[in-house]
Amino acid sequence: MMNQLGGSFTGVAAVLAIVWLAGLPAAAQTPAAVSTPRRTADGKPDLNGIWQALNTAAWDIQDHSGQLGVPPGQGVVEGNEIPYQPWAAAKKQQNFANRMTADPTEANCYLPGVPRATYMPFPFEIVQARSYMAISYEFAHALRTIALDGSPHPDGLPGTWMGDSRGRWEGNTLVVDVRNFNDETWFDRAGNFHSDELHVVERYTLTDSDHILYEATIEDPKVFTGPWKISMPLYRRVEKNAKLLEYECVYYLQEERFKNAPFKK
Repeated sequence: MMNQLGGSFTGVAAVLAIVWLAGLPAAAQTPAAVSTPRRTADGKPDLNGIWQALNTAAWDIQDHSGQLGVPPGQGVVEGNEIPYQPWAAAKKQQNFANRMTADPTEANCYLPGVPRATYMPFPFEIVQARSYMAISYEFAHALRTIALDGSPHPDGLPGTWMGDSRGRWEGNTLVVDVRNFNDETWFDRAGNFHSDELHVVERYTLTDSDHILYEATIEDPKVFTGPWKISMPLYRRVEKNAKLLEYECVYYLQEERFKNAPFKK
């Protein structure tokens, strides 16, 4: 009796499963087609367009919980650990405690540096040519120009907010070597920082026409005990007539401070 019932239930379940699968749309039964990355006239992956990171790394590049004004998020640091030297770990904690007024970018509107400019919650535009590339960021009108000939960094360059970028192609990946930074930028609002010995190697790999795998290896012998790496996808903005808009950070900051300033008679 039980065997007959069990066999009947098994048969009914199998029939229902077949009927259910037959009713699914074709798109649910077959894998989605993967778009082929576009290429430029010289055969290189076409990175032209407006891109944006969709994560919370600008607030904290490591795993973090939600706080007032800070969305929770998963980190972009591989292994979720940053190899600070002991003194630097203490400095990072001090930065975190003072982050609301000490963050050079969020609190003072200075240029975000590299790699932070990539994952600020604003889009950026890549303009690619055969021998150079320009990256324009909506935040603070930041701009980078990248020679694509593999040329070395010139000697004697002063440190700057965005550093000096030199690019080359390794197969289908654009590799950008960035040096000559000042020590005024942070990696995020959580106080992760560096010195003027910062060295960043970025890798841009077009995985399909609308997605870039962005990776950055970070070294700084003054601050860290060894190199560490971040990675994240970047998404193409595909809205009709997508473009960078104006974000005047300094104006908004001054307006806010003026609004909150006490007036003396």
